[in-house]
Amino acid sequence: MAKLILFNKPFGVLPQFTDRGSETKRPTLSHFIDVPGVYPAGRLDRDSEGLMMLTDDGKLQARISDPKYKMPKTYLVQVEGEAMEESLDQLRTGVDLKDGLTRPAEVERIADPDLWLRDPPIRVRKNVPDCWLKLTISEGRNRQVRRMTAAVGNPTLRLVRWRIGDWALEGLQPGEWRAGE
Repeated sequence: MAKLILFNKPFGVLPQFTDRGSETKRPTLSHFIDVPGVYPAGRLDRDSEGLMMLTDDGKLQARISDPKYKMPKTYLVQVEGEAMEESLDQLRTGVDLKDGLTRPAEVERIADPDLWLRDPPIRVRKNVPDCWLKLTISEGRNRQVRRMTAAVGNPTLRLVRWRIGDWALEGLQPGEWRAGE
């Protein structure tokens, strides 16, 4: 039976078990998860938070992380500025990035979600509003969501991955994990 772990990765944690080559040791998955034989299924940047999945099953790992399977990944994204319908439409039709046109995203503006406080908090500018988006993509390019929102004029301030396929983060606080099914 394959092991599957759903982990709420805190901000600032590297999405790997070791921190090789750094003079200052940064927190890694090994600070939170002591389960032998599991490996991350995909990545989540150090400056992003939320759902990471780990497994000991190579086929499951590929199904979760390989873009050819088009597994949807949903993010709660706090962006700078008021995301206008024109910007959302660009995200819905695909954004032209340096590495090509993205697949269309599902996106909607949402009310401020009830999330944990981030440490450190995002920078707040009095004269610049922000808003939250719920954004779902079906590919996984490097820093894709951040690059997409910046390309449409709404740079990402905070990025929380909430769902991968049918698996969701509900009930997990930062640094907590549970076995998945």
